[in-house]
Amino acid sequence: MNLVQRAIGAVVGSAVGDALGAPFEFGPAGAFSARFPVPGAGGEMSGGGGWDAGEATDDTQMAVHVAESLLEQGGLDLPDIFARFQRWAADEPKDIGLQTEDVLTRGLPWDQAAAAHYRSSHRAAGNGALMRSTLSAVYFARDGRQATMDAARHIAALTHGDPAAWEGSAIFHDLIRVALNGAGPLDELPQILAAVQPDHRQRYATVLATDWYPDQATEFNGAVWPCLGSAVWALRTTHNYADAVRAAIDLGGDTDTVAAVTGGLAGAVYGPAAIPANWTEPLHVPLPGSGGRTLRLPHLLDLARDLAERSSTG
Repeated sequence: MNLVQRAIGAVVGSAVGDALGAPFEFGPAGAFSARFPVPGAGGEMSGGGGWDAGEATDDTQMAVHVAESLLEQGGLDLPDIFARFQRWAADEPKDIGLQTEDVLTRGLPWDQAAAAHYRSSHRAAGNGALMRSTLSAVYFARDGRQATMDAARHIAALTHGDPAAWEGSAIFHDLIRVALNGAGPLDELPQILAAVQPDHRQRYATVLATDWYPDQATEFNGAVWPCLGSAVWALRTTHNYADAVRAAIDLGGDTDTVAAVTGGLAGAVYGPAAIPANWTEPLHVPLPGSGGRTLRLPHLLDLARDLAERSSTG
């Protein structure tokens, strides 16, 4: 597979994981397999919990807004991304994280809102920046480790004032970069961790270790550390895209985001051919803040190619 094919796998894989996991959000462990006990039998993309069959959530919606800003602005324009987020939030998306909503509706400038939230709440290490990282990771994939991780930190900081959230997004961006370039992302974890800010390195080293399991998490998987650790665990303990996403959703909790992160990474590793067609056919991404558009599979394919082609030539 070349970079473009892996990029398609990552973009579509993340959106598919998001849509598959959404109906099980905040539910118990094992709910996905209890409802669909035979892998590959079909019917999994059936919706529920307020979501239509194949409908992606805020995870993918925000990722698309980031990606379209990067492409249209020709690079990282943080005020533009923040403005797109604000328009999205004002257009009443079905789901929006409490922290993200607070940051985007404070009426503060792009470079002050997240920090103000963090000062007042002292809690800003949710997975809401990590969840939207796959598409920007594709865009920056040819820029090298340091530039990729720095870009991730800047994008995460638009809504999350806790540097822990920045580092989780940075690690994930680099895992995608490694996978898109054809190497094994888990093999590169020691080098990636070495590039993490020292104050946060040990906590991520713990959840990304080969002997870590999600039931060892000390926080709900809506937090950035166990979310990323669970996605890496799902990739490490399975052998194909479908099984990785199934394992992620079966963890319960914040299933759409854990599956979106897992799906982006597994899609980059295994490629688009590994994603079941009956999961991609109903896939669609309503896009609040964008004139009522809804993206479907052909749009996501075009978007992935545009991101990858920039990455190939940038």
